[in-house]
Amino acid sequence: MAVDRDHVLRTAAALLTRKSTATMDEVAKAAGISRATLHRHFAGRDALVRALESLGIAECEAALDAARLDEGPASDAVRRLVAAVEPVAGLLAFLYSENQLFEGEEQNAGWALIDDRISALFRRGQLGGEFRIDLTPAWLTEALYGLLASGAWLVQSGKGAPKDFPHMVVELLLGGALRREES
Repeated sequence: MAVDRDHVLRTAAALLTRKSTATMDEVAKAAGISRATLHRHFAGRDALVRALESLGIAECEAALDAARLDEGPASDAVRRLVAAVEPVAGLLAFLYSENQLFEGEEQNAGWALIDDRISALFRRGQLGGEFRIDLTPAWLTEALYGLLASGAWLVQSGKGAPKDFPHMVVELLLGGALRREES
């Protein structure tokens, strides 16, 4: 019987998003395969996390493309981006907490490209007069990541409704990022 790698990865992502400390045995059980079969595809947890990283980067790139970051007001693009990321926010929250993905020479260049695209959106909003200029694009990018992760964890814990996720993230981020008229 052939193992559907995509199914295994998505099952692992769903499990690790809810329980970041899940063992390889628990991942195998959730995917409906034996631990030995899981180990034939992923030599260990690090290999599984790296495969999930690739999935997360691909999902994030797809969300960035779907959000059409260069169209219309930057604040509207932020809203579209949050809505596009929402279905995979849990996976991104798990990956965001995996420190080994962001340290050392083995860091995946895909993250830097994603950072660059989101920072460019915030820079565009600053240049267009929408966003405050005292907050750097890098800071706004990291704030967005933190809010996406927090929103995902809130929904997963049952303390927040999935339908409220985009509103909660966007309103808090833009509430602090938008320029206010001087009075």
